Amino acid sequence: MNEMIKVGVLGAAGRMGKSVCAAVEADPALTLFAAFDPNGAGAITAQGIAIQVDLDAFLAEGPDVVVDFTVAEATRQNLPRVAAAGIHAVVGTTGCTDDDMVSFEAAFTSSNLLIAANFAISAVLMMRFAEMAAPFFDTGEVIELHHDKKIDAPSGTAVATAERMAAVSTEWAPDPTEHEVYPGARGGKGPAGIRVHSVRMRGMVAHQEVILGALGQSLTIRQDSYDRSSFMPGVVLGCKRVGDQAGVTIGLDAILDI
Repeated sequence: MNEMIKVGVLGAAGRMGKSVCAAVEADPALTLFAAFDPNGAGAITAQGIAIQVDLDAFLAEGPDVVVDFTVAEATRQNLPRVAAAGIHAVVGTTGCTDDDMVSFEAAFTSSNLLIAANFAISAVLMMRFAEMAAPFFDTGEVIELHHDKKIDAPSGTAVATAERMAAVSTEWAPDPTEHEVYPGARGGKGPAGIRVHSVRMRGMVAHQEVILGALGQSLTIRQDSYDRSSFMPGVVLGCKRVGDQAGVTIGLDAILDI
């Protein structure tokens, strides 16, 4: 019988961290082994794990895999130390830069890193479908909708989607707009001129539409996450597979074979 994978959670006192802790503990192949949050002094997770506020003490507990859903600044500080400890990492934090990725690739030589803009499997499929469809259309735009606590725009998922669409097709029709009554009405101009629009609204969680158009036809691809639980199957799968993915892996596609 295979040993259970010991998982540590960074940001365990946050909303996503709490969801990750619950998902890990619920999976028979995983065990919640350690928790860390600088804002969690004296706190205990719902699963009975004391939350560490010292990263070195957290790493010394010896988890096999660390899950990180925090903020970019914390991620860029914590991941090199996770890598130095020889521990695998599964990361859903958005806002990391190209320079961050270079740093992560240099750090993860004795353990592996899986980093993804979105861990909802439906979102991964949405991005893949948009990438597949892009070469067949003349125009395309991305609209992402999130809750009113999200501080970055556009979302990491929207950025990844636009980049993947641009990578497979640069033959996009020019934007005909000559005047914006409200500056920014046409959204942000992404790679290959693909427009990206961000909505921040109460009642939302995480949603995205990709709208593609050609002569006489259009295609809309939409994905909706109604609850943070939508990300958990992907996180759990990442914890199980990251040990088999040498070095740095970007996106869930590689472990979903799509």
